[in-house]
Amino acid sequence: MVEKLRIAQYGTKHGHAEGVLQVMLDHPEIEVVGVYEPDPKRRTQIENSNDQSWGNVKFVDNPSAFLDDPTVVAVTSEGANKESLTFTEEIVTAGKHAFYDKPAGEDYPRFERIVEKARNQGTYIQMGYMFRKHDGFERIANWAVSGFLGHVFQVRAHMSTWITEDNPEGQFTGRKGLAHHQGGVMFDLGGHMLDQIVWLLGRPNKVTRFFQHATSETRDVMDNTLGVFEYDGAIATVDIAAMEPRPMARRFEVYGTIGSAIMEPFEPADTIRLTLEQNRGEYKKGVNIVKIEHRERYVDTFAEFVRNIKGESEPLRTLDHELLVQETLMRVTGGLGD
Repeated sequence: MVEKLRIAQYGTKHGHAEGVLQVMLDHPEIEVVGVYEPDPKRRTQIENSNDQSWGNVKFVDNPSAFLDDPTVVAVTSEGANKESLTFTEEIVTAGKHAFYDKPAGEDYPRFERIVEKARNQGTYIQMGYMFRKHDGFERIANWAVSGFLGHVFQVRAHMSTWITEDNPEGQFTGRKGLAHHQGGVMFDLGGHMLDQIVWLLGRPNKVTRFFQHATSETRDVMDNTLGVFEYDGAIATVDIAAMEPRPMARRFEVYGTIGSAIMEPFEPADTIRLTLEQNRGEYKKGVNIVKIEHRERYVDTFAEFVRNIKGESEPLRTLDHELLVQETLMRVTGGLGD
């Protein structure tokens, strides 16, 4: 019989909190020992909801129920963007591994200190960037990093979405919620694309932002955003808006001197358009339509997190990478000077 890892969840207001909880509930090697939600109104709301995930867990009255329990090895940090950094700090201080749903707050020096504490005590922090085990992103990254595409000189990422003006009940994920964060929709979603870009290209030399309050009724929310990231011999761009008609044309493009790879949409994704200047391995010169496997959000990344804790594999990304993604996000949103 497989011994299950005892894992808890701290917070429920993140937009992916329920999805991550369901991934844990479905994992055969995880026992979800409890969920803590500090907001009484939010807890009552979800306890009285018909959502199956919340109905299958025990709610605890104090986070110490799992933070002080030595049999609990990890905790997911699933609070709203404005509270999750505090939750993560408590998790790491308690000596637990942390699965931390993005972004990593707005206080970068504090996040640095939390990461260093985890590093020094030998615990993991895995950020909840949901495309790390996406078949298309993995293939493109392998092609780019291996030199298969030649010298990569341009990366373009488009991850617009459609977000309601009002916040959903009990959450802060509408445009009114994003208005409280410098960078608006880029702050909320940009990390997903920066996770890919800095994996390919590293730390940018220069970061420039072009942000607008374009159409939203909510005052001051940056709902139309573009970041430009300059490297030696390469430029990357990320554009994200909050009001793209659905279904969104989410797109990821990598251009090299020997080949290019374009994935549109990347969610849901089924093909990559791979164009080559010459025959390369199994692929011919010209246009190749490469079929890719559909993978549900978080399932494989969380399974990897479990393997890390059990000592069966190394993390998908290092703690230094997690820091670099957040540093780059803070640079483009204005939280750090450039």
